[in-house]
Amino acid sequence: MPQSNPVTEVLRQGPLLLSGGLGTELLRRGHPTPLPLWSTAPLLDAPEAVRGLHADYVRAGARLVTANTFRTGRATVAPHGHDPRALTRRAVELARAGIEDAAIGRRVLVAGSLAPVADCFRPDLVPDEATLRAEHGLHVGALVAARVDLVLIETMNTIREATTALAAARAGLLPAIVSFTLRPDGTLHSGESLADAVAAAEPFAPCAVLVNCCAPATATAAVRALAGMTTRPFGAYANGSGGADGPDGWCFADEPDDGAYVAEARAWLRAGASLVGGCCGTGPTTIRALADLIASQG
Repeated sequence: MPQSNPVTEVLRQGPLLLSGGLGTELLRRGHPTPLPLWSTAPLLDAPEAVRGLHADYVRAGARLVTANTFRTGRATVAPHGHDPRALTRRAVELARAGIEDAAIGRRVLVAGSLAPVADCFRPDLVPDEATLRAEHGLHVGALVAARVDLVLIETMNTIREATTALAAARAGLLPAIVSFTLRPDGTLHSGESLADAVAAAEPFAPCAVLVNCCAPATATAAVRALAGMTTRPFGAYANGSGGADGPDGWCFADEPDDGAYVAEARAWLRAGASLVGGCCGTGPTTIRALADLIASQG
């Protein structure tokens, strides 16, 4: 089992604020994120932009920064001639450098992102069990070597991939948060229930159970449900402006509305959430607004 839980220590100081979107915010800042590499492309072409975005999130108030490892796994980068371990190490180094640049004088955790091997919204593309064990095991090994504080197993759309990833984290003695992405009806994209997903995750003793990459209102309903599903810390980081579309993986169809997002996040906190942040389409202004919300609750 993981030897320590860094999330617990930080949560003693109040709700834990996560950083916001990486790929979408880099795209908003003018750095292409062509599929299938997605957010890994700026990691290759504009590493200083990645470092600067991490610093912006820390200055905005984030206490947990997610390194840009969402798409640095072997299945994604090796077919394009890239070394997954080297890219994972670079992503974590840039996250820590951004934290140092922010110079805020408090501890900020670095989470390594572990995403679905295939597609976040296509459970039909989830590989067989042997492939999942191999790919997630390699990615966890790279994250351990890069010395992350924990792994964020995120945007999980099936129970079987989430539990395989959790098993890989446990084998690597790496503390883990698990987060599920939901359809508007509150079920996983596989059609499985959130309650069944949480029950399947419990034996792996995750640091927290979250939902992400869904509409803020969908997250609100899920957070209220999570309050009755687990005694572990729980929370959400939902999508902001735009939607998944186009060659870069995201289309900004509307202007960001941090006010509406914060209104939903207020409901998450009232329901007992102790971890909040932002996913695709959110940026440092969203995280700053959430920091102000958390401060006002204290």
